[in-house]
Amino acid sequence: MIVDVPVVGKVGDRLTSYFSEFGEFEGKISDTRNGSFLVELDMPRRRRVWMSEKLTWLEKKQKQRGIRDVRKDVRLVPQTSHTTLTLANGSVYPCFIIDVSTSGVAISTEYEPPIGMPLAVGSCVGRVVRRFQNGFAVKFVKRQDRIDVLRLIVRTAGKQRPVAN
Repeated sequence: MIVDVPVVGKVGDRLTSYFSEFGEFEGKISDTRNGSFLVELDMPRRRRVWMSEKLTWLEKKQKQRGIRDVRKDVRLVPQTSHTTLTLANGSVYPCFIIDVSTSGVAISTEYEPPIGMPLAVGSCVGRVVRRFQNGFAVKFVKRQDRIDVLRLIVRTAGKQRPVAN
């Protein structure tokens, strides 16, 4: 990633940057230019896939003025993208937050719940309403306060107890 910056950095320096549309990125400066860095990003595969899809959608939206984001609620990308998915039977899985709003969350995880399944993402309870290539969407049972939703969603993974198939 090339980033225009008003500060100086050295090759090898580690840094964390935050972009409201994309969330937090961590990486190492691999080259510098006058007023910019080249950063080698530390990014898991599923986040790279999500980023590719997001950039493709933004490019399409920019080129085709008729394309609109029809979602009712503003989507946020949290600075901390990892949380837990808890099933009704108590099984807990780590998951990656794609984006979140006051009405729901899109996540990616290895577990693939069926549409309609009740579950909790962090401490917000909801139901799976849609599946997509690299994850699924959960609609919260109750609309969350915009100030509190990120705090309620982000949880670190504890001991995981996967469901037997």
